[in-house]
Amino acid sequence: MSSIYDFQAQQINGQDISLSEYRGKVMLIVNTASKCGFTPQFGGLQELHKAYTGKGLVVLGFPCNQFGSQDPGADGEIAEFCQVNYGVSFPMMGKIDVNGPAAHPLYKWLSSEAPGLLGSKSIKWNFTKFLVGKDGQVIRRYAPTDKPADLAKDVEAALNA
Repeated sequence: MSSIYDFQAQQINGQDISLSEYRGKVMLIVNTASKCGFTPQFGGLQELHKAYTGKGLVVLGFPCNQFGSQDPGADGEIAEFCQVNYGVSFPMMGKIDVNGPAAHPLYKWLSSEAPGLLGSKSIKWNFTKFLVGKDGQVIRRYAPTDKPADLAKDVEAALNA
């Protein structure tokens, strides 16, 4: 796989989508959880979505239950939670694994393209973020503690590239 456009995912409604649908867009890909200390970041992600979607940003949320079982619900419950509590209108995907033998191929690729601290390829926790440029290549990986608002400058730079 040579770019993000080589992957597909299942949307939270069960429909498959090729990430090539987002060709030429900047993407912010985030593994999410509904019952995590970082869950309020949904609000910040929605703000980025509102501010930059018209300029070419796509925020993609990938629910994951691998960290402290903090997203145990079914996809429909997750979608409702995100919409009701945070007004999420950016695309949410179906629940996936981001680490281990059942990790989604997209996350295997993302973590190899942008390793974490000390070269670690595993995702450490919920709300790890990856910024992907218009060319489909990973620009940067962000820690769960990095607030979405703090990514605005990098998002703008990627949109203007």
